[in-house]
Formats: sequence, C-alpha cells, structure tokens
Amino acid sequence: KKMKSKYENMKIIYNRSKIGWYWAPLFVAFWFLLFYLVVIPSFHRMPKLKTQEDEIQQPGQFIGERAENTLLRLTKIGPKVVGSAANEQVAVQFLLSEITDIVDGARLDLYNIEKDVQIASGNYLLWSMVNVYQSVQNVVVKLSPKNATSEAALLINSHFDSVPGSSGAGDAGMMCVIMLEVLRVITKYETPLTYSVVFLFNGAEENPLQGSHAFITQHPWAANVRAVINLDSAGSGGREILFQSGPDHPWLMKYYGKNIVHPFASTIGEELFQNGFVPSETDYRVFRDFGHIPGLDMAQTLNGYVYHTKYDRFNLIPRRTYQLTGENILALVKALANAEELENPSKHAEGHMIFFDMLGWFFVYYPESTGDIINISVCVLVCATIVGYIWIMSSSTGMFRRRIWAKFGILTALQVAGVGLGIGLVMSIALFLDAVNLPMSWFSENWMLFGLYFCPMIFGMGIVPAIYFSRTKEHGLPLGYGIQLLMHSHCLILTVVTAVMVSYSIRSAFILMLCISFYTLSVLINMATKAHKTNFLWLIPHCICQVLPFMFYTYCCYAFYVVFVPMQGRECNTNPEILMGFFTALMVLLFAPFLVPLFCLFRKSKTIISMFGVCTILFIIFAATPIAFPYAEKTAAQRFFAVHTTRSFHEGDPGSPVSHADSGYFVMPVDRRPHTLDDILFENTNYTKAERLDCDDELMCGFPIYSSRWLNAKDNSYFVPGPEPSRGYIPTLNILDKTSSSRTNIKFNLEISGPDHISMFIQPLNATKLVDWSFIKDPLEDNAEPPYYVSWSYALDPTPLQFTLEFEHDDPDWSGPTFKIALIGHRIHDDMYITEDFREFLATFPPWAHVSSWLGSYNSWQL
Repeated sequence: KKMKSKYENMKIIYNRSKIGWYWAPLFVAFWFLLFYLVVIPSFHRMPKLKTQEDEIQQPGQFIGERAENTLLRLTKIGPKVVGSAANEQVAVQFLLSEITDIVDGARLDLYNIEKDVQIASGNYLLWSMVNVYQSVQNVVVKLSPKNATSEAALLINSHFDSVPGSSGAGDAGMMCVIMLEVLRVITKYETPLTYSVVFLFNGAEENPLQGSHAFITQHPWAANVRAVINLDSAGSGGREILFQSGPDHPWLMKYYGKNIVHPFASTIGEELFQNGFVPSETDYRVFRDFGHIPGLDMAQTLNGYVYHTKYDRFNLIPRRTYQLTGENILALVKALANAEELENPSKHAEGHMIFFDMLGWFFVYYPESTGDIINISVCVLVCATIVGYIWIMSSSTGMFRRRIWAKFGILTALQVAGVGLGIGLVMSIALFLDAVNLPMSWFSENWMLFGLYFCPMIFGMGIVPAIYFSRTKEHGLPLGYGIQLLMHSHCLILTVVTAVMVSYSIRSAFILMLCISFYTLSVLINMATKAHKTNFLWLIPHCICQVLPFMFYTYCCYAFYVVFVPMQGRECNTNPEILMGFFTALMVLLFAPFLVPLFCLFRKSKTIISMFGVCTILFIIFAATPIAFPYAEKTAAQRFFAVHTTRSFHEGDPGSPVSHADSGYFVMPVDRRPHTLDDILFENTNYTKAERLDCDDELMCGFPIYSSRWLNAKDNSYFVPGPEPSRGYIPTLNILDKTSSSRTNIKFNLEISGPDHISMFIQPLNATKLVDWSFIKDPLEDNAEPPYYVSWSYALDPTPLQFTLEFEHDDPDWSGPTFKIALIGHRIHDDMYITEDFREFLATFPPWAHVSSWLGSYNSWQL
C-alpha cells in the first residue's frame, strides 16, 4: 500500500475539521454582547454626583450639586442672545453676583481676586466674513497667588450667550457654572498656585467668536496669558472630549495625561476637526490665531440633536456630567497653573503628541517621533512574522515554499478583492440612498447603520474567500492554514497602509498599528506553542488577542456616531451617507478582518455570510418605509430657519423709487432632506413657493442671510409669500459723503443703523474694484471674490456704524452705478413683534421639525 505524504494526511484532517453551522450565531452573539455589555457602558460611565454634604467629609473636592443648582438659576433667564437685555444685563449681573459670593468665601490671605466687565468693539476676518462687533461684553476674573513671582497666566474660557430661542443649558451654560465652581473650590481652600488663572466668561461666542477676539486682542490681562483651556459644547452634557491640543506644544498633553481623572481624547478626533470634517469652530481658533497661545480645546458632545435648539434644556443634562467634567477641569487647572512650562511655552513648542483613551479606563500618550519608531518597528515585526510563519508552515506541511508563497499571493488578491467588494457595496448604497432622496435613515434610528453599512462590508469581505475555500476542498492548502494565511494577507495590507500613513506624518496611523500588533501577537503565541498546526487550538490565542482591539475599535466607532450622527442634521452640502458609510467600512476593516474569515470554519459558511447580504437588502427596503423615517419630535428633530421678511429692491440710492417689493416667509432647510415639508406646507394650504429671484441680479438671491453658514444652504431655501411683518426694525442706509480723489477713484462715506444684527453684502459693478474700506484689509489684499460679506452686531451701544468704501475703475470716463449694497436686518430676540400670521405659518410645521424663527428684512440699493 502506497504511503500517504505528510501533506496529504494533513489535507484530509483539515478538510474534515469544520465546525457545525449552529455555532455561528453564538460566535456572532458573543461579540455583540461584548459591545453592549462592556463597550457602551464604558463609554457612558461617569462618577457619582457629589453633594454639598459630601464637602464636609471631602473638602477641596468639586461639588457637582452646587454647579447643577447654579445652572438651574442661569437657564431660568432664558435665551441669552447678544444685544438682548437677558444677555447684556441679567446674565452679566447674575455672573457678577455669583463671583461676589465666591470672593466673600475665598482665602483672601492667599489670593488676589480681581473682576472686570470688558466692553469692546472691533472687527476681524472669520471664514469669508468680516465680523464687526460693537460694545460686546465679557465678564473676567483674575485669580493670582499672593506670592506670585511671575506675571504668566493660564486662561479658562467658556461662553454664557446662546443662540436665538435656546436657553443654552448645554451650550455652554454648563461649562460656565463648572468654571464658577472650580474658582470657588480653588479659592476657598489652600490650593497651591504658581501662576495666575484668568476665568473668561465670554458674552459673545455665538455671534460668532467675538467675545474671545475682544479679550485676546484688547484686554490688558491677555498679554500675560500663556495657555488656554477652552470649554464648549456641541450637545447636552456627557463626557467632554479633548479634540484639539497645542498646536506644537506636546507638554500640554503630558499634563492632560498625568492629571485627567476621566480621560476622553483621541488624535483621530483632532485630525478630523483640523481637516474640516466637523462643521463648527470654537474660541480656541481665535486664541490660537490672534493670541498665538497654545491650549486644550474640550467640548461635551452627548445628545448633539438638541445643540442650538430650544430643546437644549437643563433637565436633559445627565446629573453625573457635572461631577465628571468638574473633576477633570479642576485637576487640569491645578496642574497647568503650576506647570513650569507656563513661564515660557515657546521653549517647549516642538512636535506633536499621539494620544487616545482606552474605553475611558486609562489614557495613552507619547510623542509623534516615538510613535513613528513604534509604527515602523511593528511593521518590520509583522513582515518578519509572516516570513517566519510561511517558513515553518513549509516544514510542517511538506509543501514547497514557492507554492505557499503563490497561495499567499492568491489569498492576498482575494482579500483585496473582498475588501474592494465590501467598500464598493457600501459606497454604492451611500450614493444610491442620496440619489433617491432617502439619506439619513439612521439619523434617529441609529440601528439602521448596522444593516446599511456594517452588513455589506462584512458580506463583501467574507463571501469572496468563502467561495474560494469551498472550491478548493480537494486540493491546495488545508483549511486552517488557508484561513490563517488569508488573515496574514490582510495584516500585510494594513501594514503597508500604516507605513504610507507614517510617511505622510498622519498621526492616526496608531490605530492601524494597534490592529496589526495584537494580531501579530496572537500569531507569535501560536507559533511558539505550535497551536497553529492544530485544528482549533490556534483559535483560542487568536480570539483572546482580538477582544481588546474589538472593544477599542467599536468604542471609537460608537464615539464617532455619538458625535457625528447628530451633526449631519446641520450639514446640507455633502452626502452624509458617504461619511457614515466610509467610516463604518474603515472600522470594519479594523475590528472585523480577523473575525470574518473565521466564518469559513463553519459548515454552510457561504449561507451564513450571505445572511449579511440579505440583511443589507432588508435594511435598504426599510430606508424607504416609515420604519426608518429620520426624524422624531424633541429627540431628533429636523432643523429649519424661518424668517418673516419684508424686501425692497431699489435701482438707485436710498432716495430712489422701489423697483420691486414683497414680503413673506423665508424658509431654510438645514440638512440633506430639504423637501420633507413640501407636501405638508403646500398641499391643501394657502401657502405657495414664490418664484426664485435671479441670483445673478440680486445679492444672495434676495434671501435674508443671517450668518456665513447660511450661504451654503441658500440653494435649498425658498420664499413663501405672506403678509408684511412689523417694519420698526428695518436697517437704514445714509450717504454721508461722496468724493473723488481722481478721475478713476471714488469714495463713499456711509452710515447704517437698525437692529443689533445686520448682514451687509457689497458687489462692485461695471468693472469697478473695491480698493479700500474701513474694515480689516485682508479680503481686499487677498483679492477675495465679491460680493464682500460684512456682519455687524452690537450689544450695549446702538450707535450707527460709519464706514468708507473706495472704488477704482480703469476707465476715467466710466459711468453708471459703482456698486450694489444689500442690508439685511434681523430682530432675533423679541418674540413680542412676531405677528399672528407668522405664528399660524409656524404652526403648520410638523412636531418633528424644529424651527428657529424671527423677523428680518432685505433692502438693496445701487450707488
């Protein structure tokens, strides 16, 4: 009888060693349970709220209950819009009263405490908009140790103003009361301080970012500020994420890592924010760009659905949030106020840090240079391990190495094909859903993401190797070796991607490094114990080594959804399905590539994997039904702006006759589903959409633009004819002077007055060029594309704004108007002026729609 080769014997053994298909659901259930029982609770874990009774036993601790009580009183003031009495009088006096109480209980033998109400005016360029502010207010407190030998100071900033219609409980009243409690705790007890701490209660952040600019460019205490902790919110409580640090000041991250009590930070978030994936800005940008000071930028992001809505209320904030954020900020302030680097931060301004928290359990941070060494070392180790594995495999199976390398090449190609198929399916679904006007089905029903994007990615990655292995039963490698080689190939692909990211200085490469390092560890354990030769024993080290990476990546994935899913409710320019699908695909490539191939070990593996494909089809069907309607009343509302507007268009100066006038309701949908209200507003009602004005003839299409963010949404906006609103708030334009310094130059001296928020657009006509004006010169020097956008707001002083515009024309014999100007007024904080007609119009919006509404006007002239 002919002896069978070692290889043939192993082939028979491996082909007979498949697991029963009925174990597959248990395998999947284990990872689901790990996510739901460990990952999600870890994300939401917060400390118990400390009460005022606890202070007796634990003096010097942050007392969350006191901060909570303070916020309750602050939110009772209501919306605090710049220019309103609530913001400029009531809120300011509230803060001053709280600060006075803190000073009364402070250790004045140890500290000097100064307070100031700053009133400032200025202008600067923000995005493409000239941001002009007048008499805005900041409440500032400076805490200095009596024995201070340095003037250097740490700045803590947050804002107490709010958007129209919102009490601003989460954004950012909560951060203000935490600052107050931190100030109280430090000054009431003997807290060692080396440097001064400046607490900036910013009264004009939502305008936007005016209060921080006023402080850092004009306040006398700003000159000594060496670093900043900026506190903001994009939600309603929860853990605050550190999403920006530095820049180029790694010492700040060292202090964060050593002292933070409840860490929540990631280099990934920082790089996403700095590369424009987050549709928002914070005061941190102003301190960085105008003050040239480093800092930490932190924000709460839980329940971002209520951000900038009337639902941002006190009762929605989880009580433990106060304690969590308070303990973190108190520890950071104590550490940074004693940091020797604060004396001269520029000496320590070099390099970046890589940082991340592991499920909130602990915090990891190290310099970028160290990260490069680790990443490259792991990449080299991966390559060496794969070569070593194939060498050993050749000896144990009796196969030629070149044949194993050939199989490895085939499996690598199959893995690339599987990944490509998965990503292709995900992107096709994302494009399809947007094309048929069904985006954002996951907005309120987050579980839809599983079927729409996780399932097709898993299906694509699994079905290609499953088909291959089913067709190579009688020849080729034993099944166990084949699956291990397949996973080696994916590890090699990730290794190449890691090396590329390192070469481009992308710090987020660490996330791939963790993936391949844990997999390589399991391979080394199996090689050392020779378990890789067995039928199933190699699965034990393999699965154990996948537990921590799985939890980490699903934690990152869950955090991403908590932050970014609500953000898509205020983003209309890009397809949100692309962002969600692509990120989900990336996460699957990290937490599942070494789990999906294991399905091939089960009998009926193709059927098992095909179930993910069936699930995908079902969820696409769900997306077209009411099951996956994106919006829900209060908890996940669709956002709209509605402005009751009167419009007047003049062909000449303010004294010329009106060429066209109308009135009605300007409606601006904010997200990617702009037509959800068409049937509700315009069928069986008296309302109709007005024909759009020619956007080439009228500035901003004749729409009452409120902020630069509205520019992106004007294509989806529309005008509904209606009765005229109150006219007591319409801006006026006066020509104070008009002079010519030469035959080609003409200068206008103008004055505008009106409500406390006015948008102004200036469009040169007849080949003229705006060469000078009273505002910051950057747009003119940078040859910015007209029309020029100037936003003017005032808080205390309603004095009209006077400014000059100088135009130039190449032809000395030119004639006709020089420029067109549009003034858009907004009365955003006086509900008493809203008419009954407007209230009836707003009442037609369904309960799942959130409408921010006020009065506006649009007037244009040609001068």
